[in-house]
Amino acid sequence: MWGKDKGKKVDFDRHAGKTTMVSKGTEISGDIVFEGGLLVEGIVKGNIHAAPGSEALLRLSEAGVIEGEIRVPNVVINGKVLGNVYSPGHVELASKAIVNGNVHYHLIEMVMGSEVNGSLVHDQSEGAAPTPAQGAGATKKSKSKDKGAEVIESGDNMAAKPS
Repeated sequence: MWGKDKGKKVDFDRHAGKTTMVSKGTEISGDIVFEGGLLVEGIVKGNIHAAPGSEALLRLSEAGVIEGEIRVPNVVINGKVLGNVYSPGHVELASKAIVNGNVHYHLIEMVMGSEVNGSLVHDQSEGAAPTPAQGAGATKKSKSKDKGAEVIESGDNMAAKPS
């Protein structure tokens, strides 16, 4: 309805039978790499990455907390994230979502009540989420066409200085 492309919606049924669950009352310390679906209702203290080339889906429930970086193609958040989110596919922030970090996305849905305490960064092409080497700590210099200024990008910061 209203011209929405329904083909871009996250398909939860696609991961049926391949879903891993971190249940309420469970705390995991360490990084997680997965395929298929990951449902987090507990606490994860570590980074969460999808296996390369997968169409993985991460669902964070209202009671769930993730303290670390998320790099997953499809993400649905309704809990708390303390870290950056990188999603080359689809991000959905439900009404109880709280993200204390930057959200790098290709497509995003935000429901009234969701919070992002950081930046929303749109990646132009699907699959364009930066690699860890391109993320924080990476420095890139380029010449600006405006009056010969040099642009220096370092992680999430960018500065221009006359050359």
